[in-house]
Amino acid sequence: MADELVFYTNPMSRGRIARWMLEETGVPYKTEILTFGGTMKSPEYLAVNPMGKVPAVRHGKTVVTECAAICAYLADTFPEAGLAPRSDERGSYYRWMFFTAGPLEAAATNKALGFETPPDKARMAGYGSFADVMNTLESAVSATPYVAGDRFTAADVYVGSHIGWGLGSGTIEKRQTFVDYLGRVTDRPAYKRAVSIDDEAMKAAK
Repeated sequence: MADELVFYTNPMSRGRIARWMLEETGVPYKTEILTFGGTMKSPEYLAVNPMGKVPAVRHGKTVVTECAAICAYLADTFPEAGLAPRSDERGSYYRWMFFTAGPLEAAATNKALGFETPPDKARMAGYGSFADVMNTLESAVSATPYVAGDRFTAADVYVGSHIGWGLGSGTIEKRQTFVDYLGRVTDRPAYKRAVSIDDEAMKAAK
């Protein structure tokens, strides 16, 4: 019997990234909707993720948190979905996934908080400057149709999710390159299913 796959989330969280990835794999999973400041901080969930944040997945006895890690884990664990990198794609796949988890997320978060790295302190920031991050991100999504090459991978779930959120919230510059890339990666049945599921969950929570 296959190990049960449990997904802990809230539809108004980064759990939307993991939901999209789960839908891309096509494997069955159970969803546990948690509340901010409520069930996320319960002893039961803190035993899963001591940070008391979502998303997380539990696959049998294995627990994975952090969206980038969840995407990579699911791609590796369910190779039949074709979302893990081939040998010639690994460099770009890992490069841009970790770039997004590190410099891009930090730069976008600081922008949302109204913080700008002073030029004389840029070397202290892992991402340098916001302009550096935007220019580098543009190179990632314009060199090839997808970030790892000519086909869609789990890295596109993660990078695409951040670009989509950033364009919507104004924390990523609205460059045509980003808009075009986002259109390519979200024109997928799994993405549309994931959005529909989370939107319905949001309505049910009201």
